[in-house]
Amino acid sequence: MNEPTVPLSILKPGYQRLHKWLWQTPSQDLTTAMRYLRRFCRILYAVIRDLTQGPTNLHAMGLVYGTLLSIVPFLALTFSVLKSFGVHNQLEPVLQNLLLAPLGGRSQEIIDNVINFVDNIQVRVLGAVGLGLLVFTVLSLVQKVDHAFNQTWRVHQPRPLTQKLSNYLSVMLIGPLLAFSALGATATIVSSDTVNHLLDVAPLSWLFTLMTHLAPYVFIIVLFTFMYVLIPNTKVRLRPALIGGTVAGITWQSVGYLFTVFVAGSGRFAAIYSGFAVGVLLLVWIYLAWLILLTGATVAYYSQHSHQITPRRQTLPSAQGDEQLGLSLMYRIAHRFDQGLSAPTLMHLVTSSNADPDATDRLVRKLLSHHLLVRTEDMGLVPAKPLDQTSLTTLLAALRANDHMPLTGPGQNAVVRETIEKLETALAEQFDQRSLQDWVRQTN
Repeated sequence: MNEPTVPLSILKPGYQRLHKWLWQTPSQDLTTAMRYLRRFCRILYAVIRDLTQGPTNLHAMGLVYGTLLSIVPFLALTFSVLKSFGVHNQLEPVLQNLLLAPLGGRSQEIIDNVINFVDNIQVRVLGAVGLGLLVFTVLSLVQKVDHAFNQTWRVHQPRPLTQKLSNYLSVMLIGPLLAFSALGATATIVSSDTVNHLLDVAPLSWLFTLMTHLAPYVFIIVLFTFMYVLIPNTKVRLRPALIGGTVAGITWQSVGYLFTVFVAGSGRFAAIYSGFAVGVLLLVWIYLAWLILLTGATVAYYSQHSHQITPRRQTLPSAQGDEQLGLSLMYRIAHRFDQGLSAPTLMHLVTSSNADPDATDRLVRKLLSHHLLVRTEDMGLVPAKPLDQTSLTTLLAALRANDHMPLTGPGQNAVVRETIEKLETALAEQFDQRSLQDWVRQTN
């Protein structure tokens, strides 16, 4: 017998009502609870859309290769720093509990090989060239992570080279030292006689057991939250970062448990891949780990910019939209310059407005290329010329310019050229005598 199917005519009206409620219903027509529910549904929709259509999967797969190439050099540098402070013995337990626990009993083989590789690396034997390649390999992984996070947050402006080096060295050297020192201090406190006496009290013992079970979740959530705050080259508020960290942390632990169950019952899998089974499982887990981490970053981004979620992943550019946004950006920059206030950065322009980050970055780069804006030493944006020396006509011409495909030759006939010339003449007559200074100083 054929299974009964639901006619499309029944599903279509429901989909249309859902689409209207999700994107078209005014907020004032909804209760507070329904507004929060719609915001949650929009974020969920955007995250799933990015996973299926966006570059998140590509970044996760690229980071798998970078991780395999850089894991031993990274651990070698970390081990050398930790060894100088006497906390290197905690490296193996952290690998076991944090990274490779989902592989179950098979993880010990990988951990032993990695630790042996790290122990066998001798800086004196490597020499300057070998040490340089070691550091370069680690820097390349950190840079890939930085690029993936910035792409997730729609940030196209890279950090200055000096800031990159300082941040990357902090991640490689200072970060592991602080993390392992905190773990060591926690272990010392827990094993102290005072804590042991307190644990004899029944309520405290029950509370300690609960905290022990929750500690892995809390540690991962805090770690991911700080990564979401510090890595992107933009201002990330703590609350959205915490939301993303919570989603990613709970997913990490849950997927890790499910992966452990899968590995425990993967007899057929091992029979197919034989000696390569451990390596294949490691590749799959590294991919899932990066995918979860980047998904949490996506959740954090949309939690902070939920007003920018649209039915399409990218807002299609339009002439009117570019003119409105470009005029708004130039007005804000010129007005702050005229008032003697600090120059806004691109990050400030994005985070302090409801504008699309990609469109904002594209228009700022256009204004820079047309020499209407320049950057200061601290990456602030200021007018390139005195405000009284730039007319509104010049600004509009820069915003309307087509820098990639100029309409010349057969594609533009005499009637079109005449229409464009009349339009440009009308704009010049209307705005050529008005400077940016007159514009920002006008009163309503």
